[in-house]
Amino acid sequence: MRQDNKNLIIAIAMSVLILLGWQYFYATPQAEKQRQAQLAQQQQQQSQSAQPGQPATQSAAPAGSAPNAAAAPVAESREAALARSPRVKISTPAISGSISLRGARVDDVSLNNYRETVDPKSPNIVLFSPSGAPHAYYAEFGWVGAAAGALPGPDTLWTADKTTLTPDAPVTLTWDNGQGLVFRRAISVDNNFMFTLKDTVENRGSAPVTLNAYGLVSRHGRPVTLGYMVLHEGLIGVLGDQGLQEITYANLEKESPLPGQAAIGKAWSSVTGGFVGITDKYWAATVVPDQAQPYQGSFTVRTTPANVIYQANTLGEGKTIQPGASVEATQRLFAGAKEVAVVDGYSDNLGILKFDRLIDWGWFYFITKRLFMVLDFFYKLVGNFGVAILIVTVLLKILFLPLANKSYASMAKMKAVQPEMTAIRERYADDRVKQQQALMELYKKEKINPVAGCWPVAIQIPVFFALYKVLFVTIEMRHAPFFGWIRDLAAPDPTTVFNLFGLLPFDPGTVPGIGHFLLLGAWPLIMGITMWLQMKMNPAPPDPVQQKVFAWMPVIFTFMLGSFPAGLVIYWAWNNLLSVIQQGFIMRRNGVKVELWDNLRGTFSRKAPAKS
Repeated sequence: MRQDNKNLIIAIAMSVLILLGWQYFYATPQAEKQRQAQLAQQQQQQSQSAQPGQPATQSAAPAGSAPNAAAAPVAESREAALARSPRVKISTPAISGSISLRGARVDDVSLNNYRETVDPKSPNIVLFSPSGAPHAYYAEFGWVGAAAGALPGPDTLWTADKTTLTPDAPVTLTWDNGQGLVFRRAISVDNNFMFTLKDTVENRGSAPVTLNAYGLVSRHGRPVTLGYMVLHEGLIGVLGDQGLQEITYANLEKESPLPGQAAIGKAWSSVTGGFVGITDKYWAATVVPDQAQPYQGSFTVRTTPANVIYQANTLGEGKTIQPGASVEATQRLFAGAKEVAVVDGYSDNLGILKFDRLIDWGWFYFITKRLFMVLDFFYKLVGNFGVAILIVTVLLKILFLPLANKSYASMAKMKAVQPEMTAIRERYADDRVKQQQALMELYKKEKINPVAGCWPVAIQIPVFFALYKVLFVTIEMRHAPFFGWIRDLAAPDPTTVFNLFGLLPFDPGTVPGIGHFLLLGAWPLIMGITMWLQMKMNPAPPDPVQQKVFAWMPVIFTFMLGSFPAGLVIYWAWNNLLSVIQQGFIMRRNGVKVELWDNLRGTFSRKAPAKS
C-alpha cells in the first residue's frame, strides 16, 4: 500500500473515531436523555418523601453575608406545600403562580406558553416550587445585619394590600417588627418574566440601624441535567468586571468553605453590574441587583438532613438608617424562559450588564447569535423555522460563492490533468521526491491549488457547529415543527428504518448498549443519499482501498447524524444537494465532464462476477 493511502486511511480513521466517540459519550439522543431524566426525577421524589426533615427556621447569618435559605421537610406534594401559606396570586400573559405571604418568597411560577412535550394538552412548565415541595426552587429577598430587633425571615407573615399581582396592579407587602422597624416591599411584574422588588425600611426607633439588602435564588436537590459539553446547566452570573461565571453543580461542590459561612462556594466582593442565578437549558432564575451600586456576589452549596441546597446570592453594602429616616433598595428577579428577544430587551432597556449571556451562545458568540438573528428574521417572514433553515443555507451558499467557485474550479482542473498526474506517478513510482517535484511543477503550470478542494468543507464546519448550537440552546427552536413527521426541529428525527418507520411494533432505542445507534430516521437517510450523490460527482479513486474508504463514508455519517437535531440534518442534506448542483455547474463551465451520471450508471449496472 502506498504511503499516501496509509496516511489517508489513518486520517479518516482518526476523524471517524473522534466523531463516534463524541457521538457515543456526549450526543446521546435527546429522547433517551429525557426518559432517563424523568425516571431519575421520580426516584428523587420518592427518596425525598422518605427523608426526615427539619423545621423551617432561618439559619443564622453573620453580618455581611447572605443568609442561608431554610430547608423545610419535603411535603407529600407540591400542592400541600403551597397550601401551608396564604398567598398573593400572580397573573400575567407569560406566567402564573403565587407569592407566599409567609416569608414573602416568590416560590410558585409556571410558564403559560410552554408545555412539557409537543402535545398541546401536556402540563405547563413549572419553574418555581415552594420549600417543602419536591424539587423546591424559589427566590428570596430581605435584609441582614446587626439590627435593633427582629428582621423578616422565612416564617415572617407579611400583610398584602392586594390579592393578585398583575402587570397593571403592583402589590405592597408590609411587616412591622414591633421594635421600631417597619418593612415594606413593593412588587411589580411586567408582561414577560421580570419582577421588580423595591424594599423600604423605616426606622421609628431611637437608635441608628445598619442593614444590608440581599437577594438569592435557592434550589433544593441537584436537578437532572442533560450533561452535554456544548450546554451549561448550573449556576451562572456576570459579576462586574469579573465577567461571565459558569459553575456546574458538581464543580461547586468541590470548592472550599467560604469564610464565616456554613457553606462552600465562590464569592466576589465589591463588584458593580451584572446578575447571579441558576440556569437550565431553556429556563433560568436570576437576581439582578442595582446596576449602579456595588455588591457581593456568591454561589454556595450546603447539605442539610433533607437535601443539598444550591444558592446564587447578592449582598448589598451596608446602609445606615437614622432614627426617623428610611432607606430603599431595588432589586429585580428574572424567572422564566430564555427567549432571545426578551433577554436582549432586558439587557438593553434595563441596562443589565451582559444579561444576554444568560443564553449559552458559546465561544463563537459572534457567529452563533448572528446566525440565530438571520434565522429568526426569515422565520417571522415565512412562519416555519425549517423553511428558514433552507433559506439561510442558500444565502450562505451565495455569501461564500466566490470562494466555493474557486475551489470547485480548482477541483475541475485537477480532474482535467488527471491523466498527466497518473503518468507522473507511474513514471516516478520508485522515487517519491521526483514524483512530488513533478506534480508540483504540473500544479504550477496549470495554476492549480491542490488543497483548494478542502475549502467548501472547511467553510461548512463552523457554520455546522454554529447551527447545532442555535438548534440546541435557543428556546425558539424548542418544539418548532417542520413538515410531516418532524414536530420538533431541536430533537432527532423520531422515525427509524429499523422498525420500518413505525410499521413494526418495536422500539430499536431500547436495545441495550447500541439502541441510540439504531434510531436512524428518514431525514438522516436522505442526508446520507445526498452525501453519496456528492461523492459520485467525482471519479472513483484508482486505488481499491481508497474506493472502499470513500464508499463507506456516507454510511458512517448517516449513522453519526442519526441522533442529531432534525433541523441540523435537514440543513446538511439541503447543503449537500446545493453543493452537487453548484459543483456540476462549475465543472461544465470549465469544460470538465460531470461524472455523476456515469458513476451512477456504473454503480447500478455493475454485475456480480459469474460463479465458476
